[in-house]
Amino acid sequence: MLQPKRAKYRRAQKGRMKGNAQRGNQLAFGSFGIKALEQAWITGRQLEAARQAVTRHMKREGQLWIRVFPDKPITKKPAEVRMGKGKGAPEGYVVPVTPGRILIEAEGVSFEVAREALRLGAQKLPIPTKFIVRRDYTE
Repeated sequence: MLQPKRAKYRRAQKGRMKGNAQRGNQLAFGSFGIKALEQAWITGRQLEAARQAVTRHMKREGQLWIRVFPDKPITKKPAEVRMGKGKGAPEGYVVPVTPGRILIEAEGVSFEVAREALRLGAQKLPIPTKFIVRRDYTE
C-alpha cells in the first residue's frame, strides 16, 4: 500500500478540490495513459489494486508509471463514539484528484494490450477515466 515514509503532520484538513488539474495533465513518460474525468479522493489501496491489475495484464512487459501519490492522511473516529473529544486517528492516505489529471502511464506494449490493461486498472478506481494516447504515437 502506498503511503509516505514520514509526514510533517499526523492529521490534515479536508481541503477543497475546485476546478481542473493545472499540473500533471499531459503524458510525460509513456505513450498511453488514463486521465481522471471527475474529482475524488483516491486511496493507496485503490491505486495498488489498479497497479496490480495493469501489470498482470501486461504480463510484466513494458513500463508503468503511477503519476499520483497518496500523501494526505485521512482520519476516522471509532464506531459509536460521541461528538467532540478531538479529531480521530489516521486511518489511511489519499490523493485528491481533479479532472484532467493523468493517473497511470504505460509504455513498451502494443496499443491493444495497453488499452485493455489500463481499462482493467481503471475499473479499480472510484472515478470515471479516459484512455489517452500520445499525440505522436505510431504502431
